[in-house]
Amino acid sequence: QVQLVESGGDLVQPGGSLRLSCSVSGSDLRSTTVHWYRQVPGEQREWVCNIGANGTTGYADSVKGRFAISRDIDKNTVHLQMNNLNPGDAAAYYCNLYRWGSDFWGQGTQVTVSS
Repeated sequence: QVQLVESGGDLVQPGGSLRLSCSVSGSDLRSTTVHWYRQVPGEQREWVCNIGANGTTGYADSVKGRFAISRDIDKNTVHLQMNNLNPGDAAAYYCNLYRWGSDFWGQGTQVTVSS
């Protein structure tokens, strides 16, 4: 069974940094693409970035140059380094992967950006 567990969300001041993690079990990162999404209450879930099975990465324009996705194959964990955060980045962040015909989501981790 595939499980994803996010961690690392916190309260940070504008301009600050955070590193989120997504621990994956039940699926090898070398066999799937892992995505990060974020959602603000009352709004649609927004795609943030992804890292492919071969390690290629993609980013939404809103985070390009500020966020960096990476993975630790040995720990089967995906990280999201977020720099120069602004209030528009505040949201619940979720990791996601699609495997064997099903979508799998974590429970989310909250990022708050406020002075």
